[in-house]
Amino acid sequence: MPIVAQSTETTDWVSRFADEVIEESERRAPGKPVVVASGLSPSGPIHLGNLREVMTPHLVADEIRRRGHQVRHLISWDDYDRYRKVPAGIAGVDESWAEHIGKPLTSVPAPEGSPYPNWAEHFKAAMIESLAELGVEFDGISQTAQYTSGVYREQILHAIKHRADIDAILGQYRTKKAPAKKQGQKPVDEAELEAAEGSGAAGEDDGSSTAAGYFPYKPYCGNCEKDLTTVTSYDDDSTELTYACTACGFSETVRLNEFNRGKLVWKVDWPMRWAYEGVVFEPSGVDHSSPGSSFQVGGQIVGIFGGQQPIGPMYAFVGISGMAKMSSSRGGVPTPADALKIMEPQLLRWLYARRRPNQSFKVAFDQEIQRLYDEWDRLDAKVADGSVLPADAAAHARAVGTAAGELPRTVRPLPYRTLASVADITAGHADQALRILSELDPEQPLTSLDEARPRYDKAEAWINTHVPADQRTIVRDEADAELLKSLDEASQRSLRLLLDGLAEHWSLDGLTHLVYGVPKVQAGFSADATPKELPPEIKTAQRSFFALLYHLLVGRDTGPRLPTLLLAVGQERVRTLLGE
Repeated sequence: MPIVAQSTETTDWVSRFADEVIEESERRAPGKPVVVASGLSPSGPIHLGNLREVMTPHLVADEIRRRGHQVRHLISWDDYDRYRKVPAGIAGVDESWAEHIGKPLTSVPAPEGSPYPNWAEHFKAAMIESLAELGVEFDGISQTAQYTSGVYREQILHAIKHRADIDAILGQYRTKKAPAKKQGQKPVDEAELEAAEGSGAAGEDDGSSTAAGYFPYKPYCGNCEKDLTTVTSYDDDSTELTYACTACGFSETVRLNEFNRGKLVWKVDWPMRWAYEGVVFEPSGVDHSSPGSSFQVGGQIVGIFGGQQPIGPMYAFVGISGMAKMSSSRGGVPTPADALKIMEPQLLRWLYARRRPNQSFKVAFDQEIQRLYDEWDRLDAKVADGSVLPADAAAHARAVGTAAGELPRTVRPLPYRTLASVADITAGHADQALRILSELDPEQPLTSLDEARPRYDKAEAWINTHVPADQRTIVRDEADAELLKSLDEASQRSLRLLLDGLAEHWSLDGLTHLVYGVPKVQAGFSADATPKELPPEIKTAQRSFFALLYHLLVGRDTGPRLPTLLLAVGQERVRTLLGE
């Protein structure tokens, strides 16, 4: 069943943008589908920062669909961009790939062992799969297909006819000094560098000043396929264009009105597409929004093509817990596929939905993921009992599904940190994991691990891939006789109290009550006493008791939550390790 449209009282950022976009679309193209857009370059792994380029218009488009309007979310795959450099850290790729620098991404071989026909398709495939899992509906447009089939031929000829006007617009910015770089500001975006590194000439992404005058178009060489070309002459009447390749020396004369092996330079290409597709909404990164950048300049150039600049926010960076800001120019940068291995799509969607585009946030691959899941589960509970605030309810609704319906979800969403602890302790033994999880709530026992999937699988993947070996939990094979022998009378009594209560309290809630209650009872208080009723030293006693249990069970000061650990170890083995 489709999700019910959000109330007009909802004040989240998505609803506000949807209002603006619907109004603007009706003004520009009444009665036609609303067009929102994203652009992605498959020059390497498409990372979680790039995902914001997609999720921002996706969430707005989805809200517009919920309201009953037709909408198209375009994703332009910039696969006809030049291959700029060899990315670090990609398996099967070494410096020998440098020979392909300057070719279209679709003309570069895929990394070794890939089933895909070229570099661009290899990196597009992983993103397409992730977007499907996230419930993102889009129309993909290959810029290689658009350019090489002649779809943009009229636009190219129009740009060249008006090259003096484009040059005049760009000239307003060429003479200005670049603004001082703010502390923490990201380097110029990859798209801004698109042609700038073509021949090492500054300003190359604006176009070339050649014997033919300013030229906003770069042919790919007919011999070596690279864009290291210079236009040496052009005739407006016949559209005869002559270029020479500085890489291989090849030269040829072609008629541009029938030539499909080249593309407009980036700062002209982007606004051309806005006009061609009728884009109403498209966000832009911080780097696209600085003075003289492609978004600002494009806002003037788009008029040459008879179009208007899209409305849309500037979006901020997405970081990773414990890592620096992301850039696809280096290897090892987490992708949406990496995140979806350790978290459910709902959680990842929520991270992008709950923050305004101009707010930065981090995606957790470290211990922080457990806190994020706790926060998500609390929100889920508030939605269920009706105590949630409107904006939080809107973010939750956008996370759990789209206008088409809810995303698949875990039947029994047990706490992520509990699942991670169980996966850690059982080290891949599914039968042991099921035994422990079925004992968490004896009144509603888990009958199959499938009930806890996919969340259990995500937690297990996190334990196996993101928790260092020295932090993994290894239960002792036998009791620490020396430590047990050295215990004072108070410590021995605390263990006795725990052992005597094991059978009666053998569930997650029961063991939680028991392990926290032992120090209270030992100090003469009720096990049910609240923190307000207890002196501060009880907390110290609890910490000491927990540390003793960890040493006796896993040989360390800390470990998974003790109730989960006790369930995982099992009653019989717990009794043995605690000296009974």
